[in-house]
Amino acid sequence: MKLSIVIPVYNEHDTIHTILDRVRAVKTGADDTEIIIVDDASQDGTPDRIREYTEAHPVAKLVTKYCPVNRGKGAALREGIALASGDIIVIQDADLEYDPKDIAALIAPILNNDADVVYGSRFL
Repeated sequence: MKLSIVIPVYNEHDTIHTILDRVRAVKTGADDTEIIIVDDASQDGTPDRIREYTEAHPVAKLVTKYCPVNRGKGAALREGIALASGDIIVIQDADLEYDPKDIAALIAPILNNDADVVYGSRFL
């Protein structure tokens, strides 16, 4: 199975390299993984940081939007999901709130054919 990791980004200059390092380091158990970054009109230099990173460490897909106005996380997620080609889609925030190490446990029920959908919770 192919995994798509969608990362919506808005003004994450200070954390974007760290989150991309952590996402790339995760062993998910999926056969193939693509990373889709959707930058939604960041104004703090995040697009430059994404370009720097992806030139040094190519990712499967890179989507960068330079909208004059931020459209919001929901719009960035819709765009990322529309571009995803994976059998499984995981949303990973760029602000380090969630640990990418949890992705393997999150998708394990799907990979084991025990679930069609899995939702994570920050409270559990």
